[in-house]
Amino acid sequence: MQNNKTTETRLLTQSAIEAIVRAAELALDVRRRYQFFVWMQSCLQILIPHQVAICGAYQRSQRELLFDAFNNVAIADEVILSLSTNRGLLMQQLQGLWLEARCKPVRVLIAQLDGVSLQSQIAGLRAAGFSELLVHGVSRPQRPSEIESFFVFAHQTVSPTPQHRSHLELLMPQIHATWQRVQVVEQEVNPTPQPVLVGAVRSGGITERERQILSWLREGMSNNEVGVVLGISALTVKNHVQKILRKLNAANRAQAVARAMSMNLLDRAPVEKIRAELP
Repeated sequence: MQNNKTTETRLLTQSAIEAIVRAAELALDVRRRYQFFVWMQSCLQILIPHQVAICGAYQRSQRELLFDAFNNVAIADEVILSLSTNRGLLMQQLQGLWLEARCKPVRVLIAQLDGVSLQSQIAGLRAAGFSELLVHGVSRPQRPSEIESFFVFAHQTVSPTPQHRSHLELLMPQIHATWQRVQVVEQEVNPTPQPVLVGAVRSGGITERERQILSWLREGMSNNEVGVVLGISALTVKNHVQKILRKLNAANRAQAVARAMSMNLLDRAPVEKIRAELP
């Protein structure tokens, strides 16, 4: 173990050490979501190059990780959603690979992912120009399976190097603490009201059909798959999604799912059973 740590330390250049110290110092002033994005773009890019960052924090009220997405390039909503759905098969596999690596930063090749149900997500990632991901997180002491925060970084042209993994490991306590603080402050600034049920319409004006669609989007299903399950066309699903985004004031599907979950709008769905029945 000592030899491994020594090797990792030797990978750090003087400029990297200075950048890590500066990132830690500036993180102390980060309170809001937009500040977190600016901090990542200004302080973390040189240390952990990324165009997409998926950031998850465990929400005790929901008893699971809720994710938010940050990207500085245009990415299809379906790709972002597949990376930020906690109970989706893609995120579950990424967390599993991280746990297998004993909670160390992991470079995950897209080709390394498997499973028939993941084919559409894998195709979406490849179409978006991604061939690998860098993942890391924080678990409760002595309970690695109880994940407190989880992060996925992706870049279309820059591959994660041992140096990048070393930077991420050193910065993870700061990234974790900063993201947790942002969650607390954002909740205080924008508290989400509890849903009020009125007939078939729920909080935010979300109808029962839209709630069903949100439930399947949370599981990482494509418009076509949702359409098959609900007996409607993929175009109709897309139109429903656009209405949902407007009603929840969400910028993308991932954000809509996160907001719906915080409002307790979504039930657990037997996704594996229905996926198995898809043509």
